[in-house]
Amino acid sequence: MQLFKFCLNVIIGAAVVQGFPAPAARASVTINKLNPCFASSSTNPHYNTFSECQFNSQTKKTRLSMAVEGDFDPDALSKSVEEAQAGSLKARFRALYKFTRPHTIRGTILASIAGTTRALVDTPGAIANARWGYMLPRAVLGMVALLMGNAFIVGINQIYDEKIDKLNKPFLPVASGEMSRKFAWATVLASGTIGPLIVWKFFPLLLFKLYMVGWTLGAIYSVPPIRTKRNPIAAGLTIATVRGFLLNFGVYFAVKDAIGATFSWSPKVSFIARFMTAFASVIAITKDLPDIEGDKAFNIETFATKIGVDKIAKGATACLFLNYVHAILTGVLSKVGTFNPVAMIGGHSVLATMLIYRFKQLDPKEMKSIKVYYKHIWDLFYLEYLLYTLI
Repeated sequence: MQLFKFCLNVIIGAAVVQGFPAPAARASVTINKLNPCFASSSTNPHYNTFSECQFNSQTKKTRLSMAVEGDFDPDALSKSVEEAQAGSLKARFRALYKFTRPHTIRGTILASIAGTTRALVDTPGAIANARWGYMLPRAVLGMVALLMGNAFIVGINQIYDEKIDKLNKPFLPVASGEMSRKFAWATVLASGTIGPLIVWKFFPLLLFKLYMVGWTLGAIYSVPPIRTKRNPIAAGLTIATVRGFLLNFGVYFAVKDAIGATFSWSPKVSFIARFMTAFASVIAITKDLPDIEGDKAFNIETFATKIGVDKIAKGATACLFLNYVHAILTGVLSKVGTFNPVAMIGGHSVLATMLIYRFKQLDPKEMKSIKVYYKHIWDLFYLEYLLYTLI
């Protein structure tokens, strides 16, 4: 098992106009110098030096297909870097948005919405008697705390992985030069302080402790000397713990506390905690598939570098398929009325079919195909939270 990240984001508007490279003082390093992949074939015939460009090295217009986060055109990215360094607020906001890793934001927001919905539905009278004037501001504060936690963890990872990201993820703002290290550190330190303070002030002590467990695990994943990302098992356990258990339990517990209900492990909550912990473990493994060249270059040991893309993709697909089988059998074998059979059995059967269909489209020798496969893993992850509200 391997790793991923505790997730969500930050937007501290007042700081946006500070900390980025000044128009002249720091504009000396261009995107082409940062990574040959970003140079066009007419100016640099060796632009396929890095693995991010290899899948399309014969074409004049190289596109970086970052499956989870969209397609990135080197020319467009180079323009964004120039605009950010020239002082464009739009370019700087765009860099800040990318810094928060949007695909992780979606996962956490969906987990929060699904967990809140589940807690309200599971508690008789909770919706009819809800004190919305109290609950809505509390929900907003909880979401902000999660966004701060995500910004802290994914941000500190980008700071310490800057050299690796220039090979694996050259579109990220610190690696590309869209965001200065000074501003990246300011964002990380601000979010890493504001998030814990919100939880400490407005939520139960247990949630603060759980939040700080996730905060700590996310930090030591990237920060030397521990840097758990160097060990595939430690990395996998980190991601599975944070995204699989802490997030889903924490949101459900927080909502129960807000409505004055006693927490209990209902079959639905127990199921989603098990299912998403297993799913997060698969994400922890598959996230390293597109990064294999950079990880090898910097001696980052992952299952992908040790075993190979083909075997890891097959193993990850098999594990996910068994996770769906577990979900289907849980629906079949549980007492009548425990789960909605249409969502629990039918819904998971559909997602299992989608998984196999997408796996059959994978070409393990083609980087673009690998990235698309990884994107589909995330799509299934998002869809599970939709099912969670219906089971």
